This record gives sequence, C-alpha cells and structure tokens, in this order.
Amino acid sequence: MNAPLLAIDTATDIGSVAVGSVESAVVARLVGARQHAAQLLAVIDQVLRTAGVPRQQLAGIVVGDGPGSFTGLRIAWATAKGLAHEHELPLVAIPSLLGAAAVTGETGPVVACFDALRGQVFGAIYAFPTGRIETIVAPDLFTLETLEQIAPVRPVLAVGDGAQRYQAEIERWIGRPPLGLEELAPVAGSFVVLASRAGATRVLDDPLGAEPIYGRPAEAQVKWEARYGRPLPNSSR
Repeated sequence: MNAPLLAIDTATDIGSVAVGSVESAVVARLVGARQHAAQLLAVIDQVLRTAGVPRQQLAGIVVGDGPGSFTGLRIAWATAKGLAHEHELPLVAIPSLLGAAAVTGETGPVVACFDALRGQVFGAIYAFPTGRIETIVAPDLFTLETLEQIAPVRPVLAVGDGAQRYQAEIERWIGRPPLGLEELAPVAGSFVVLASRAGATRVLDDPLGAEPIYGRPAEAQVKWEARYGRPLPNSSR
C-alpha cells in the first residue's frame, strides 16, 4: 500500500473510518451518533490493524469538513487533531458532502443532502468529469426548494439522509428516489481517493486551531446569543 492515509468522517449518523490509498483501502462504519465518541478510537485501531499499517507509517490524516452534525464533527476533529499532533502528521479536510457524492460512483451531477432539521438540509451539488471535481453548488444550508431553485443543472442522483427525509420532493425534482449512506460504501473510503485530486482538500495551516465548517451554530450557542444579544465569544459558525 503506497503512502497510506487515515480518513475519518462523523458528519452524519453513519460515521466511517478508512486507511489506505488510491489503490486500495480498508474501511469500517460506525452506525449511530451515540457510538461515535465511544467507538471511534477503537475502530481506528481496528482498521489500522486490518490494513497492517502502524500509525507511524501513515502519510497523513483526512477528516470530514462538514457541514453536518455539530457533535459528530467535533468528535472527528478532536480525534484527528490529537493523532496528527501526536504523530506529527499533516491534516487536511474534505467536505463531507463531497465525500458522500463521490462514493456513489456517478460522474454527476450528484446532489448530496444531510438532514439539518428545522425543514432544512446541508446540501451541495458536484460532478466528477474524468480526473476532476466540479463544484456546481457549494456546501451550504438550504431548504430543498431553495436548493432546487438555485441549481443550474438537474442532478442525476441524490444521496444522504436529508435527501431521504424529503424523498417525495427529490423524486419530483430528479425523477428517481435518493440513496441513503447505508446503501453505499463508507464515505471515508472516498476521502483517500479524493485527497489526491485538485480542489478537494482544505489544507489546514494551523491544524490545532482549525475548526470544521459546521453549517450552523450549535443550539446552545443560538440560545446564549438570543439571551445576551451578542455573539458568543470565540464561537465557531
């Protein structure tokens, strides 16, 4: 295995871990948001053992950049930062929605939607021409109606729990039912392939100080700011 990477994504209820390279990867899932914190390190160690890759032989770490679950992203990022610091490894981030679109294997356009509750989704649209990544609609917070209105193309496929939540609307838009992440290979597996493609990664110049793209502030932050009428100090949005 050439220059193996460790990839971690817990942006949704279905988290995943992968170790490998463009040629091959060993992957595993963590199903259920409550399992992420309890099992992530154990699953990482299990995948490393299965791949036969000691931590010291890793070339770097890739972490899902969100947007998605606030708690899930914090778990993945805290773990990735700790491992990168401990083993002096480079850390890069890839949009979790990009990973979900890429893992479908479609050349696109693919719309990826994660459920953001409150009638909204974290959504993005990507296409995958040979050797390239085309961001048609960048990740953001939308209602599905708004996402459809601003999309310059009609997707050929939809993926993610947000797309499943609004299945009727998705079917009216693209003419076919969406796919759930549980039906596909783990998202982290796509990260080890995407990491070598131009435009896929966000290089973190200050890995210890970097934060994921949450997509919206945490509920506790919203309540604090509403109560005190000002932004929460040192908040990440």
